[in-house]
Amino acid sequence: MKLSPKNPASGTTLVEVLVATLLLGSFFASLFEANAVCLRFIAASKQSVGAIEAVQARAEIFRNLAFSDLTTTSYVQNSVLSKPANTSDFAKSATEVVKISAYPTANGVTQMTRAMDGTVNLDSTATSLGSTLVKVDISQSWTGVLGGRQRTEQTSLIISNGTKK
Repeated sequence: MKLSPKNPASGTTLVEVLVATLLLGSFFASLFEANAVCLRFIAASKQSVGAIEAVQARAEIFRNLAFSDLTTTSYVQNSVLSKPANTSDFAKSATEVVKISAYPTANGVTQMTRAMDGTVNLDSTATSLGSTLVKVDISQSWTGVLGGRQRTEQTSLIISNGTKK
């Protein structure tokens, strides 16, 4: 009787299977982490766009006010800032600061802060806002999704006591 020689290369060893599994697992983990980073970048850009929209919406509200309403602190505090700048979720979750001062020479600054919970605090009051030109600074602050850093979007306007046509 003849004995057939044994076939030494008939399959993979356990070590080869474990190495292949490790490589495949690390590939998918890297793929999922890259996806998560991309999603955080998208969320951060959505926050930035939301802040720009909220600041511009608030600027339009101030541009459309009568000059006498703009220079009345209680009106701005109770009527204008009591509501978010727009209906976006971002505008409800950011801190908004509005500074109003006479232009070009300020006699103090009227500053109001609208917190995330909707409360409006009067931080300071100008001695006089003048009767011709007013400077309005609007800023939105929030904690960014990417890196958890404090972010701010702001704009400034100069509004004249002119007649509307």
